[in-house]
Amino acid sequence: MTIEERIQASETHIFKAIFPDSTNHYDTMFGGTAMYLMDEVAFITATRFTRKKVVTVSSDRIDFTKPIPAGTIVELIGRVSKVGNTSMKVSVEIYIEEMYSDYRELAISGTFTFVAIDDNKRPVCVL
Repeated sequence: MTIEERIQASETHIFKAIFPDSTNHYDTMFGGTAMYLMDEVAFITATRFTRKKVVTVSSDRIDFTKPIPAGTIVELIGRVSKVGNTSMKVSVEIYIEEMYSDYRELAISGTFTFVAIDDNKRPVCVL
């Protein structure tokens, strides 16, 4: 498989319903909860791409552009955006979907860097 085919095959989509237990006093999703979900999706994406053990080494930038209200559905999409020798960057987007309409909007985007490791926790080639 080519790198482009592996990137395409590793794209990850996860849907979540936003309930009050994951929201703050403004009735919107906690930023920390969003970051947790984004790192999880990025980890799954990186693992699917490499099929090796990977660890998060940084969250490079996360832009919170829209609040995510309780009572909505979110879609998290993870995509490998850059491949190095032992590391890769994964971009994650969170889209808001209203439950009872076709409304959909990008709410949060961010980039995470992962390193592939061996059983001794030393960096290894991602490919």
